[in-house]
Amino acid sequence: MSSGGTLLSKQDLQKKATRTAEKRAVNHIVAWVVGIVVCVLILTGFMGYRYLDSALGAVDSADKKAVTVSIPSGASTAQIAEALEKKGVIKSAMVFNYYVKFHNYTNFQAGDFSLSKAENLKSIIAQLRGGGSTDSTGTVLVKEGVTAETIADAVDKLKSKDPSFTKANFIKLLKDEKFFDELYKKYPQLLKSAKSATGVRYRLEGYLFPATYSVTSGESLKALITQMVAKTDSVLSSYYTSIQKQGYTVQEVLTLASLAEREGVSGNDRREIAGVFLNRIDAGMPLQSDISVMYALNTHKTHLTNKDTSVDSPYNLYVHTGYGPGPFNSPSETSIRAILSPSDRSKGYLYFVANLKTGEILYATTLYQHEVNTAKFASDNGTN
Repeated sequence: MSSGGTLLSKQDLQKKATRTAEKRAVNHIVAWVVGIVVCVLILTGFMGYRYLDSALGAVDSADKKAVTVSIPSGASTAQIAEALEKKGVIKSAMVFNYYVKFHNYTNFQAGDFSLSKAENLKSIIAQLRGGGSTDSTGTVLVKEGVTAETIADAVDKLKSKDPSFTKANFIKLLKDEKFFDELYKKYPQLLKSAKSATGVRYRLEGYLFPATYSVTSGESLKALITQMVAKTDSVLSSYYTSIQKQGYTVQEVLTLASLAEREGVSGNDRREIAGVFLNRIDAGMPLQSDISVMYALNTHKTHLTNKDTSVDSPYNLYVHTGYGPGPFNSPSETSIRAILSPSDRSKGYLYFVANLKTGEILYATTLYQHEVNTAKFASDNGTN
């Protein structure tokens, strides 16, 4: 018997040792599991950061080819993100959504935007909101129905950021036959008839498609014009077969579309007007479009005089029959479709007159009926 305490039996000692070993093993397992969890969390966080960082960057910094993205009016952030991802200019629609919400970005604009895979998310968002970014010179808006010289005016507004972006330099490039030949090699189906056209003021008139074009830092005027021509080729790609089947050239379609663009307001108006123009061409009559005379005069007038309509110019379609040298402005896709799908040609309309106040258009098959229609609108059109 011991005077200091109770002696443990051999069996008890073995149990204690077993419990200690089990506890040590459990601690090792817990430490191992915790270590794995921590490593997984760190790896996941790192991969998440890398993914987010990658998604915020450019899809392909070397690919500066223009990609047109159409944003409809009233589109939600999710719809915008989906459109961008579908066109391949952003890596993740989900990241776009979270990024926009995190920064509370709003006021996205509707329209056609010329973007590229070489731009990062910040730059793309800035353009969609109508702003600029640190690596962007700015944007050039080509409105439907504007002339090449009006586009040159828009380009000139960027000269404070890039001295080479002047109206004069833009016009000079439009007259550069060598540059045109470079574009022709890239887009032969689009530019074949433009290449053979004679008497044109600008060979690329009508081929600078209406859209909003982004200009990145260091981008040249040639690259900007190429974006515009590429957009036209992209839009017309689905119409080339129809153009060929109907026996037109691209130059002829764009010429009539540019007239219908300015003569009509709605798609239905333009289809009716297209029918009138085509009927007059078939009848060997001059188109007698005021738009052609104003282009010939290089000015805008509400009313034309007899002297104006007699101006000596191949663009004066009061004097000359046929299509004339080429387009008078940059027509919309709606006007292009109107030429390829005119309405009411069977009615034989050869004349039309528009009410300048209401926009109403009256059509006629005879000159007498046209004069009656014109008299109806005389007071509203200020021709009394």
